[in-house]
Amino acid sequence: MNNEYISGLIEGYPVLAPIERDITAFAAALEKVFSSGGRLYLCGNGGSAADCSHIEAELTKAFMYKKNADADFCDRLQGLGDEGKMLAENLEAALPAISLVTRFAVNTAYANDVCANLALAQGVYALGREGDALWAISTSGNAANCIYAMQAARARGMTVFLLTGRNGGKGAACADRTICVPCAETAKIQELHLPVYHAICAALEDVKR
Repeated sequence: MNNEYISGLIEGYPVLAPIERDITAFAAALEKVFSSGGRLYLCGNGGSAADCSHIEAELTKAFMYKKNADADFCDRLQGLGDEGKMLAENLEAALPAISLVTRFAVNTAYANDVCANLALAQGVYALGREGDALWAISTSGNAANCIYAMQAARARGMTVFLLTGRNGGKGAACADRTICVPCAETAKIQELHLPVYHAICAALEDVKR
C-alpha cells in the first residue's frame, strides 16, 4: 500500500492530522481484505450513496494510473485472437467493490414487501461472505439502514468499516475501523469525506490485479 497519498492528504487538509493514524489503519485493513480475496460492499444514503458509487468507480477501474488486468487473465484472452488481444490491452486492473445502494430493483422490492430500513442488510446477507467487507458512509453515524447492514455484516463474519463525522454515532460501536472526520456540519463532513476516500483509493492502487 502506498502511504504517500495519505501523507499528501494530511498536507492538503491539516484539519485531518489528528486522525491520520485512523485513516492509515483503515486503508491497511482494506488492503488486507482485498489481498485475502475478499470483496467490498458499500452503503450510505443521499450524498453518501453517491460517494459509494464514486468509490466503486475508483476501485473497479484505473484511478491514479493505468494498470492492465493480471497477466494470467490476459494470457487466457489471447486464445480469442484479435478480439482477445484488444481486451487484454484495454481491460484495467481492479478491486472487487460493489455499491449496495444502486441495486434499485431488489432494494425497492424489499422496501415495499418488507421494510425499507432493512433493504441494505438484506443485500449484505444475500451477497456478503466471511472475509468480505462492508464500508458504510454516514455523516452522523446514526443512519438506521446502515447500522442494520453493519450488524448483518458482523454476523456474516465480514470486516466492517465506517466513514463518518461528529462523534461517530451509534455506528462507531458496530465498526472494526472508523474514520470520524473532525467536523459537525453535514455539508462540511461530506466535503472532507471525498478527499479522505480518494486518498484511500489511491493508496490501494498498487493492490489492484
